[in-house]
Amino acid sequence: MLVQFDELSNGSWGPSPSPDGSRIAYVSDIGGSPQAYVTGPSLPPGVGGPSPWAGTLLPTGKDPVTAVHYSPDGEWIACEIAPGGAPRTELWLIRPDGTGLRQAGGFGATTILSAGWVEVRGSVQFAVTEIGELWRGLLVNPRSMARQRLTRGELVAVLDVSRDGAFAAVREGPRGRRRVRVVDLDSGVAGPLFEGTYDSSTEQAVFSPDGAWVYARTDYDSEFSRLIAVPVTGDHPVPGAEPVVVAERADAELEHVAVSRETGLLALLWNASGRSELTLFDPVTRIERWVTPPAGDVLSDPEFSRDGRTLVVCAEGPGARRSLYRVNVATAHTSPVVPRPSWSLVGAPELHHLVSGDGLALTGWFYRPAGDPPYRTMISLHPGPESQERPGHNPIYQQLAARDIAVFAPNVRGSSGYGRTFVNLDNLAGRHGAIADVAACAAYLDDAGLCSSLGVMGRSYGGYLTLAALVTHPDLFAVGVEVCGMADLLTFYEHTEPWIAAGAVSKYGDPVRDRGLLMDLSPLRRIENLATPLLIVHGASDTNVPVREAHQLVAALVRLGKPHRYVILDGEGHDFVGIDSRRRYLDEAVAWITDHLT
Repeated sequence: MLVQFDELSNGSWGPSPSPDGSRIAYVSDIGGSPQAYVTGPSLPPGVGGPSPWAGTLLPTGKDPVTAVHYSPDGEWIACEIAPGGAPRTELWLIRPDGTGLRQAGGFGATTILSAGWVEVRGSVQFAVTEIGELWRGLLVNPRSMARQRLTRGELVAVLDVSRDGAFAAVREGPRGRRRVRVVDLDSGVAGPLFEGTYDSSTEQAVFSPDGAWVYARTDYDSEFSRLIAVPVTGDHPVPGAEPVVVAERADAELEHVAVSRETGLLALLWNASGRSELTLFDPVTRIERWVTPPAGDVLSDPEFSRDGRTLVVCAEGPGARRSLYRVNVATAHTSPVVPRPSWSLVGAPELHHLVSGDGLALTGWFYRPAGDPPYRTMISLHPGPESQERPGHNPIYQQLAARDIAVFAPNVRGSSGYGRTFVNLDNLAGRHGAIADVAACAAYLDDAGLCSSLGVMGRSYGGYLTLAALVTHPDLFAVGVEVCGMADLLTFYEHTEPWIAAGAVSKYGDPVRDRGLLMDLSPLRRIENLATPLLIVHGASDTNVPVREAHQLVAALVRLGKPHRYVILDGEGHDFVGIDSRRRYLDEAVAWITDHLT
């Protein structure tokens, strides 16, 4: 059964408000591919076009838009564009009326990481890191297109710049071991924001409006990520002072912090066992107010308007695609920006608890179809590994439940949201434990009487873990679906983007020093153990996990005579962004699972 066009849309996400909050720029794929839109008055005749859900289209071209940023002076909207849908992104600027499109970053073979708009000495500029052979932190002037270099090095990304232009906060290091330094832009001298531990990581840092503090989201000296502040000017001119805890919770991890540049108010997005909670926090009075929850268990992308009166946020749930909400900061009440797209929910998820073979506590979301157990069941493994399965929008879960197939989506070791220790448990040789966790999930479902037959599927790292589970425990599963996963960790390192390889060493291991371990963990080197019909799906333009990973896997399956099907999606990279491509993937996966999960 083909899914209706609307049900394959991811909706609208990534909101960024105009200075007074009256207009909102955002990304939507309601037109078939992610593009930039803006709410409010229509553009001039002949520019863009209205949509019942998605405001007015900005004419940025045919390539997918991955993020948008409304400038604090209201003059520009910065768009991150992925040419060909590949992991590489470019920075483009456009006026809110749809004119003046120009490229500002990501030239040639480089890619970008955006810090966003900053106001430096009264001038609105865009802070971005351009990644090539080295990482270069830049300030881009939207009027003159002048580019001021802030930092240079490997795995060094600019996060924010103080208003007086004296300091830049930069992040450096590989995944899971990131540190923040504060750079004196006049002298070039950099000092640590604070001394972290080896296994801690600081992912976000932003200056307070007066530049006297840096707020940092970090798990330094804590099991869960929390908000700390470090003085960097005034009475404490030298970075490295003792951090002050601003906000923390024993039952939730801080996922994101947004700062109002006008009022100093903080928006704190908390992750409580996968479900989101949004609060407004005054760092002076230390009063924290809970925002009225939007419709949806998972929130993302909170951002203040320039005047601080409006906060925008994205919300999604199992039966509702991502959609936009406006928060009245004075009342903490929310209202939808556009009508909320949804469909009738099949199989609301239940949070289950289980124990792995070594005694580690795990959780997983169970999507139960109609009828009584046992069910035909698919274990679904999330990307990452340091990501998290959450009760968000996932069309394949709904489609399988409609066919009386249950889905169990676990958070195996290495997942985020459960503390610093848990997210690091799968590093290097610990990955064997993550593979064992998949087997523990299978045993739990069987012991609980929930499954009559069992399959496993996953995308990206989840695709790798699917392959690893299939060749390590070939007797547990009746079917497999592997999407954009690594088949051989050594060839992945050889052919992925250099900055991806450099950042992955802390998670998977060094391709030289840990060569033996990577060989042992590579499913392709034990593919003769596979006893399950396997569907392989990959984007033809994927350079994150290069498509040759799928090519060599399929070649081995052909040589060994293993049952399989190979689907290449032209024009897609690591993430499938086009609705037509997602339709084909969904139809192929659902048909393959339905046919073989018996």
